Order: sequence, then structure tokens, then C-alpha cells
Amino acid sequence: MGRANRRGRLINGILVLDKPLGLSSNQALQQCKRLFFVAKAGHTGSLDPLATGVLPLCFGEATKFSQFLLDANKTYTSTFVLGQSSTTDDADGEITVVADASKLTEAEVLSALMSFQGEQQQVPPMYSALKHNGERLYKLARRGEEVERASRDIRVDDIELLAFRVDDASQVAEIDVCLAVSKGTYIRRIAADLGEKLAVGGFVSALRRVQSGPFVESQAIDFEQLERLEGFNNTTALDELLLPMDSALQHIPSVVLDPSTEFYLQRGQAVQVSDSPPNGKVRLLMEAGDFIGIGEIDDQGRVAPKRLVVS
Repeated sequence: MGRANRRGRLINGILVLDKPLGLSSNQALQQCKRLFFVAKAGHTGSLDPLATGVLPLCFGEATKFSQFLLDANKTYTSTFVLGQSSTTDDADGEITVVADASKLTEAEVLSALMSFQGEQQQVPPMYSALKHNGERLYKLARRGEEVERASRDIRVDDIELLAFRVDDASQVAEIDVCLAVSKGTYIRRIAADLGEKLAVGGFVSALRRVQSGPFVESQAIDFEQLERLEGFNNTTALDELLLPMDSALQHIPSVVLDPSTEFYLQRGQAVQVSDSPPNGKVRLLMEAGDFIGIGEIDDQGRVAPKRLVVS
């Protein structure tokens, strides 16, 4: 059980939350802070209120390493509606009919969809949390303002068409897709761009994140389970849901420090560690296996401290 102070308990770890529909990432974070009564917490990349699924939350000292999850690749399942467009590129916006999409074939849609695979430039949507002159774009969009947005590099590693449906009555087509993408990729934008490529319009009607970095859907804990434990005042059981701080860093090679090298490294000094990699970042472990932070190999082949855990 973590120690407590006036602002909350001092606990360290990662909670893989299954974010529910209708909450922003920050709203979900604040609810978890209350349930765990944790002093310090942060999320690792926004999910729209429309989106559900894997949202890793970092508690305590784990917040020092949240950037690794912000930068991680993500995988989503989503439903695209073709034949209509939305002011927000999703179902939360104002929907307008664009063209009859009921005549589209699955082969046509698949061909257009697969053209999005690989490295490319993407213009972020106006309804996003990016900033323009210090103000969130979605706030400008709500006032009816539109500003030029610079395109940025993204990457779509994998695309799978899961289902194809046509509704003759409403003249729309729907597809279910699975997309593995790099950080900063807007699935809503892909849906809108696909609709534009097919000349029928398109938007996202459902979106679920099924993987974020090393964390997958099967690990995610929903609010029903959290609230049940909190209702039983079972703090120990809540804490047992937390993953170790370095569970997000398993892709980084580790080095093991003996008490002497740990002593000097904790005081900001670079140390020589046998069997270290030639360069790059390393996870710092004690002989007992305890994680104490991230280091980096310097020009002399020594391990230099970068981000250390405060015990």
C-alpha cells in the first residue's frame, strides 16, 4: 500500500484503463485519481470522448516515463461511414449527406483503403487538441474559425478490412477496419480522407483503441471493476492492478548495477557497467531486479543517469 499525504497516496505504477464512451481522457484520469486516492497521475495520449479502449495511466514516479507511451505505436478498430461527412470527422459532429455510397463495391473500398498504408503526410483535423498561437484547435473550431494546419509525418503500418456493409435505404456504406499506426495519427482524418478519395464523404462512427505500445485490450481494467473494489475499501486489491513502472520500457535493454555503481549513479555520475550496450538508452536495474530509472550510454561507453526514480 502506498504512503499517503494530504494530496493523496504516494504509489507508483501503470494502470491500463479501459476508457468508457463519453469521457475525455482527462475526465477518466481524474476519476481514477479519486478511486485510487493517488497524489500524482497522468495519462499517455488523449482518446476522444467518442473513443473507448486502452488508456495507460501513470501513477507517481511512473509519470517520469510517460513520454515513452506517448511516442508508442497504437492499434485501433473503427467503423467508417461512407456517403456522409461530419464537421468533426466523427459521429459527434453535424452530419451531412454527400453522395450515394450504396453503389460502392467492397473491392473499390478496399483498394482505396489500402492506399493509406505506409509513410505519408496527414493534415490534423480542426477538432483536435493541437494548439495554434497557444489555443486549442477545437476551441477555435467551436467558434467557427478555421486556420491552416501544417501537415505532419505519420505512418500506417497495417490495415485490415474486417467487414463491409451497404444500406440501400440510407445510401451509405459502412466498413469495420483495424489500423496499426504511428503516434499522432488521426483515425478520423483517415476516414474523412478515404471518403474524399471515393468522392462520397466519410466519418468515424465508432473507435476503439486495442493496443498502446506494449499494452493490449485484454489487460485493460474497466471502471465497474475499479468502483467495486473502491466500494469495498480494498486499497490493496486496487494497487495489485498496477503494472510495474518499467512495463512500458521492455523494448529498452537493461543493465544491472551493483551497490557501488548504483551509489555513484544516484549522485549523478556516469559509471562503467560490464555488458552494457554500445549506445542508446538503458533501463537501470538493481541486482535484486528493482527498477531505478533510465540511463544513456555516453561517448566513453559509461552509463549516465537520465531519469531516476525517487524512492
